[in-house]
Amino acid sequence: MEEAGSSAGGGGSSFRPGVDSLDEPPNSRIFLVISKYTPEAVLRERFSPFGEIQDIWVVRDKHTKESKGIAFIKFARSSQACRAMEEMHGQCLEPNNTKPIKVFIAQSRSSGSHRDVEDEELTRIFVMIPKSYTEEDLREKFKVYGDIEYCSIIKNKVTGESKGLGYVRYLKPSQAAQAIENCDRSFRAILAEPKNKPSESSEQDYYNNMRQEALGHEPRINMFPFGHGVVQYFNVASAIYAKYKLHGFQYPPGNRIGVSFIDDGSNATDLLRKMATQMVAAQLASVVWNNPSQQQFLQQFGGSSGSQLPQIQTDVILPSCKKKADPETPVKERLFIVFNPHPLPLDVLEDIFCRFGNLIEVYLVSGKNVGYAKFADRMSANDAIATLHGKILNGVRLKVMLADSPREESNKRQRTY
Repeated sequence: MEEAGSSAGGGGSSFRPGVDSLDEPPNSRIFLVISKYTPEAVLRERFSPFGEIQDIWVVRDKHTKESKGIAFIKFARSSQACRAMEEMHGQCLEPNNTKPIKVFIAQSRSSGSHRDVEDEELTRIFVMIPKSYTEEDLREKFKVYGDIEYCSIIKNKVTGESKGLGYVRYLKPSQAAQAIENCDRSFRAILAEPKNKPSESSEQDYYNNMRQEALGHEPRINMFPFGHGVVQYFNVASAIYAKYKLHGFQYPPGNRIGVSFIDDGSNATDLLRKMATQMVAAQLASVVWNNPSQQQFLQQFGGSSGSQLPQIQTDVILPSCKKKADPETPVKERLFIVFNPHPLPLDVLEDIFCRFGNLIEVYLVSGKNVGYAKFADRMSANDAIATLHGKILNGVRLKVMLADSPREESNKRQRTY
């Protein structure tokens, strides 16, 4: 069984992740349940009014080439995909077809959270705000993007003082997407987790870590174990349903469940052996990172030799390698990187971040699960965030976000490794 979203076995056009990444921007892809006889031309005609369509893919049986009644449409913007979902869910595509279609925001293939048309996380955004803001200030600033159901500011339970964080809940997902796309970058808006999930604290930690690292404090990093497994279903429909409901879901919060199909001819035992090897390697890397003497040993005897190109295992489409900028080049943007469960080796980090061009330097904070990347060009830094934030490389999940102004760099002690 081929994995949904690949070009193999697909009818019509296929997604081209090298040109337009499947999940960039997040929530810009819709998942449709349609009639098996609906042609791609009808999908394009009915969904084009909502925005720029980058691709359409109709899922087909790889043997018979017949449609399975499932399709994906990739839009250029998240707000376009959300509006298409809002207006087309439950509609009939053709006059002679009375069966209504189902439209959902497609699950992210690599970034982090489970999303569904009924999920609160599509309408509630989490923002960083000045501590002087009142709820009325917050509402006034964000009401231009749509109808607001409520605003709230996170406050210290003891002092009642604002923590500089807030929530805005819209009536429609497209309005929340518009706010994220168009609000000032200083708000650092992201989609919030549903209220009934315990990961709200993770969102606060996310921004608290940014504040703490800017002040030279030690960020708090949550550590969770991870593992692998194989589940076999007796019919294709159940397997497809399980993948699209579970792939990208976070449990525990901050730890993404990745679900992919196994080829029909593959050996599950061999796959488990490979998974176990990767897991042991990741755990070993974690142990080595926390033991400087073992790091020295590996460096001395070639365990992390720079003579070989670093190996990168990921489903992220990375650009080709580019030269680093001159070390004396002025810093235009600085990125803050959080690793879970442990940092990546420095040579791997450099290989990854230099691919976006204009990289001056990437470095790790000694003994911490965080690091920084300095760029000579803001567009290169933004491309790195868009491609790498929330993604998993070599078994390590990355959070990549804007750090404070480069002038803060001069106030910090230089680290040596």
